[in-house]
Amino acid sequence: MKQNNFSYEDLITCGKGELFGPGNAQLPKPPMLMFDRITNITETGGEYGKGGMTAELDINPDLWFFDCHFNEDPVMPGCLGVDAMWQLVGFYLGWLGGPGRGRALGSGQIKFTGQVLPTSKKVTYNISLSRVIARKLYMGIADATMEVDGKTIFEATNLRVGLFTDTSSF
Repeated sequence: MKQNNFSYEDLITCGKGELFGPGNAQLPKPPMLMFDRITNITETGGEYGKGGMTAELDINPDLWFFDCHFNEDPVMPGCLGVDAMWQLVGFYLGWLGGPGRGRALGSGQIKFTGQVLPTSKKVTYNISLSRVIARKLYMGIADATMEVDGKTIFEATNLRVGLFTDTSSF
């Protein structure tokens, strides 16, 4: 049975390239790792029944991005939330056993309706895979939401991540 949750230490192991094996999917290392744990991952969950996962990031005012975005108006950059969603889709593909290194390939619509401030407590990412292609191209397509303290503030459709065994021509 596959592991269905991952601690921060597990995520760091993935960032070092040790979780899925050399040359396979890995997460970025801090500070670009944008979640602290994966609380649930399943092949049959999510909105479409084709896989889903939930991850969390604990917010504290000392996080690196609050100091530089924006001056005297600290807020988490929206692009970091979207990157976290891509990171999670890539992690999912590695968890399935897909070979290669992950690369974000695009998205459908992205909608921002809120913000993460230093006073926030927790960000929750919910990923629902709508399609997994496991051929020469190994790719995941997913919809995702990002919540802060229980309120949905980001929505993304058709996030696309591929795994590549050769990235030299990418």
